[in-house]
Amino acid sequence: MNLRTLWDRRPVPHVLAALLAAAAGLWVFIMLSDSIGNGELHTLDRTILLALRNPADPSDPLGPRWFEEFMRDLTGLGGHGVLGLLLLAVASFLLLAGLRRTAVSVLAACLSGAVLSDLLKDFFSRPRPDLVPHAAYVLTPSFPSGHALLSALVYLTLAALVTRQLKRRRLKLHVMTVAVLLTMLVGISRVYLGVHWPSDVLAGWAIGAAWALGWWGIAQMLRPRARARPAEPGAAAEV
Repeated sequence: MNLRTLWDRRPVPHVLAALLAAAAGLWVFIMLSDSIGNGELHTLDRTILLALRNPADPSDPLGPRWFEEFMRDLTGLGGHGVLGLLLLAVASFLLLAGLRRTAVSVLAACLSGAVLSDLLKDFFSRPRPDLVPHAAYVLTPSFPSGHALLSALVYLTLAALVTRQLKRRRLKLHVMTVAVLLTMLVGISRVYLGVHWPSDVLAGWAIGAAWALGWWGIAQMLRPRARARPAEPGAAAEV
């Protein structure tokens, strides 16, 4: 790789900002994991979790029954099944559209994030909350929240993919806002259903967003830059 190629692939300001944001998300995750290891967040986790329950009956989440069912619907948006089908639909569309490189990049980012989630859960092996009954079935350790991590990763990655095709700034902002809101609602639903501590969700958001931003930034740096086409002979005379 020569100097010209390195110069062409230098990070532009918005890519550099994404990489810095990814580093910030990683730093937040490390700080949270350190605080959890020291037991510093246990009291706050308990307070928030119990605040979402009926004081007279901790097994009863706040709100009517339809709201509890709505929260179960929201938590499904961050499940492996829903996100896997969504990812399969997007990747197959990109392949059919001839965008093989983009399809591979999206698949690599999301699948590696799923592997990362499992590795982190096994490493920390934090027990699930035991203060209240779980309102959703769970199989893995608690930290970080896989639903929060994967929803942040998948929805932010797909939002970045869509915004690349949009010209108007408010449309880009709308797409990114929807992706962030979906990610937040999925994480909140995990705490509401009693299957995660709030710090699990915060850590999942942080590392999921960091993973998405990091992959996007690297993909943009490796993407060939468009070069100005040379003028055709006689073009200057015609002008």
